[in-house]
Amino acid sequence: MQPHHSSPWSPAAAISEQTPGVFFVEGPASNWIIARDGRDFTVIDGGYPGDIGHVLASISHLGLDPAHAAAMVITHGHIDHTGSAGHFSDEYGTPVLSSSAERPQLLGEVKYQVAPLQIIIRAWRPRVLKWMIHAIQAGGTATNNIAEAEAWDAARLAALPGGLVAVPTPGHTPGHAAYRLPEAGAVATGDAFVTGHAISAHCGPQMLHPMYHHDVAGAYASLNTLAAVPENRVLPGHGPAMDLDLATAVQSLAP
Repeated sequence: MQPHHSSPWSPAAAISEQTPGVFFVEGPASNWIIARDGRDFTVIDGGYPGDIGHVLASISHLGLDPAHAAAMVITHGHIDHTGSAGHFSDEYGTPVLSSSAERPQLLGEVKYQVAPLQIIIRAWRPRVLKWMIHAIQAGGTATNNIAEAEAWDAARLAALPGGLVAVPTPGHTPGHAAYRLPEAGAVATGDAFVTGHAISAHCGPQMLHPMYHHDVAGAYASLNTLAAVPENRVLPGHGPAMDLDLATAVQSLAP
C-alpha cells in the first residue's frame, strides 16, 4: 500500500539507496528513481505536476544539481509519472526519453488515462475518494505537453548513468517499458508490476486495479516478460522497493 502521507513529505524520509548509486524515492503517491554517476545522473519517472518541488528536493538532497540530469527516462506517459518532465526539459534542456510507442502520449497527442466514470462509480470507497482528491490536487487532470520528448534506442539508454536496458511491457499503456539496471541488480517496473497503491489494502506483489490499464489482457501478458528479468531488486512505480524473484512473484497474479 502507498498511502498519501499525513505528515509533510521530506527527502530524508523518502529516499533510500537501494544499491550503490541507485536511489529509490517514494513520492506522496508515485515513485521515481535516481541513478547517479559522479555529478551526472538519470531520473526514471517524475511524479505528478505537484511533485516538481519534491523531485528537485530529492536531487538536491543527494548533493546533485538538477541541471546535470543526463536524462529523464519515462516508463509510461501517465501524468503521475511525467509531472516534472516538462520542467526539466524547459528549464535545463534535459532529454525526456520514452519508448517510441509512448512518445505520442508525452507530446500530448493522445491520452491513455483511467476514464472519469470508472473513478466516479467507485468514489464511495474511502481509499478511492482519498486517491481521487490527491490526484486532482497534484495536477492529475493535466495533459502532457513535452515538446522535446524523444524516443530512446538501446545504445542511448546503455550510455546513461545506471546503464539502463529497456524491457517492453505494453498493456498498462501501449508503450509502457520497465528498465533494468543490470550493474545494480535492480529493475524499475513502473506500473507493469507494483507492490502497493493508494487504493490497495495490502502491500506486496500486485497489479494495479484493472481500471488503470489501457489493455488489461496485455498488461497481464507482460508479466511473462518481467518473469524473465534476472534482477531481483524491484523498484516499482507505486509501493515500496522489494527484493523479489519476479518469476515466482508473478505466478500468483493471474487475472
